[in-house]
Amino acid sequence: MSAALSSDPGVAAFGASLTAITLAELGDKTFFMALILATRHRARDVFIGAFAALAAVTLISLGLGYGLRELLPASVVPWLAALLFAGFGVKLLIDAQGMGADEAEAEEQEAEQVIDEAESRSRITTTWAVIWEAFALVFIAELGDRTQFTTIFLATAPAFSFAGLLAGTLAGHALVTWLAVGAGQWIGGRISERLLYQLSGGLFIAFGLFSLHQALT
Repeated sequence: MSAALSSDPGVAAFGASLTAITLAELGDKTFFMALILATRHRARDVFIGAFAALAAVTLISLGLGYGLRELLPASVVPWLAALLFAGFGVKLLIDAQGMGADEAEAEEQEAEQVIDEAESRSRITTTWAVIWEAFALVFIAELGDRTQFTTIFLATAPAFSFAGLLAGTLAGHALVTWLAVGAGQWIGGRISERLLYQLSGGLFIAFGLFSLHQALT
């Protein structure tokens, strides 16, 4: 793993961010928001609005992560990345242990409640109204979400290039949003939040071990 990451930071960043974002976003509240909105409005419009919101939060998150990296001494950054990755990975694994079997259903119900409240205030009839609704709801839901923290933490790792992280993160968001608006009804009932948290936790601990290796060398 370390050889692959050190030899091509762009490819490593793309693969790491694509995998991490896909795991974090599947079954998330924003996934179910896109799914539900696509059952009520044209899927293309929902995709445009939701993906634009995710792209905006991605740029904010990468900026925060890279800003943190630039503010700190270069010798400290790998240690920080190792701490953030390992701590987040352990938290995800602990959260997975406390999850019930109906966690995905709870996320879907919460997303539907937010959409119902938004649409009760005004009728959504035009293309731009649908795009704006999807953008606003997904943008707000994504702030402070585990996917945003995932992006920030990835940006602190010196082994990952900005271009690779941006491409991989956007590709992951595009993939999951496309699945939500295109096959969300089929996928939604088959998602195991506990398994996704466990996979994400294991992945972040692996990132943490690699960052620790960088800090020690």
